[in-house]
Amino acid sequence: MTKVYVSHTNIISSLGFNTETVVENIHNEVSGLQRIDDKSILPEPFYTSLIPTEKLQETFKKLNPKGDYTRLEQMMISSLHKVIEASNIELNERVGLIISTTKGNIDALDENNPFHKDRAYLSELGNQIKDFFQFKNDAIVVSNACVSGILAVAVAKRYIEQGEYDHVFITSGDVITEFILSGFNSFQALSSEPCKPYDANRKGINIGEVAASVLVTKDANNLAAEAVSILGEGSCNDANHISGPSRTGEGLYRSMQSAFKQAGITAEEVDFISAHGTATMFNDEMEAIAFNRLQLGTTPLNSLKGYFGHSLGASGLVETIVGMHSLKNNTLYKSLGFENLGVTQPLHVITKTTNKHINRFLKTASGFGGCNTAVLFEKTK
Repeated sequence: MTKVYVSHTNIISSLGFNTETVVENIHNEVSGLQRIDDKSILPEPFYTSLIPTEKLQETFKKLNPKGDYTRLEQMMISSLHKVIEASNIELNERVGLIISTTKGNIDALDENNPFHKDRAYLSELGNQIKDFFQFKNDAIVVSNACVSGILAVAVAKRYIEQGEYDHVFITSGDVITEFILSGFNSFQALSSEPCKPYDANRKGINIGEVAASVLVTKDANNLAAEAVSILGEGSCNDANHISGPSRTGEGLYRSMQSAFKQAGITAEEVDFISAHGTATMFNDEMEAIAFNRLQLGTTPLNSLKGYFGHSLGASGLVETIVGMHSLKNNTLYKSLGFENLGVTQPLHVITKTTNKHINRFLKTASGFGGCNTAVLFEKTK
């Protein structure tokens, strides 16, 4: 079977405008979350992470755009540009493009938004990114709730294995809007404090804004220092509820089973888990059950939501990138906000950033509608 790699990464977030800066801030346990108290948006204060508008516009302007682009398009294009540049790959017919997002340009539907409402179509977002870089193939949009970012990696791998493409670029992102915040607030899921995944005193989720991009390729040449190979992946929908996960973690459990079977390794061979960890009661409990069903209860685990918040369609990809750097740096990064275990099953949550020789990690994600994805990665160098 064709060996497939993830290489050349870039993150744009409140923690920095390149992957190295972001990872350094995570290493130093710096959070990008900030408190917002604006009753015109929500009646109660909430925490979020926002990409600085002025810096984003300044970065995007350097790319000499020839038209008007939405905030999300600016985020994605700015992020993807560095990855394309670093890869030194010609954008011919053998190169694919995947866009990962949950809501896309949802703000185009706002009353005072200057863009036409058609810009809210996900296909139009794909066209804007494709045309900016002059990709030869149409963009494939992966929009499957909160697994979208990591599912895009699995989809890219399958396209390469099936011979459709030699390389696939992925860019992911979502913007923070009143629509998105009010939706989560209607579930009474937003926390008025920085989120605390898996902690006994967690109060809910923080929503964050991130753009992240990677190259998925079968070419072992010109790989980045943080490059990893994809050992196995799996996705399963538990069909439990429109917003609530299976109480037994069935979908996540089966996704991980598939990934391990494809990889041909055991749970004991995984050095750490980059988990979803939203800091909501049902999600954290479901994950703990699923991990223990697969004998992963003692495997070191973190959630990065305390650094970025939940960045929706970008979350799985940005967390994969940080996981890649964990392997490169032989470092387990602290799960920010965690103090005391607040789930019924044992978990080995990382409470201190620690140096340790590591080779493999498992990335998981779960989302609304019962979707679940798991991918196993191994360092290449």
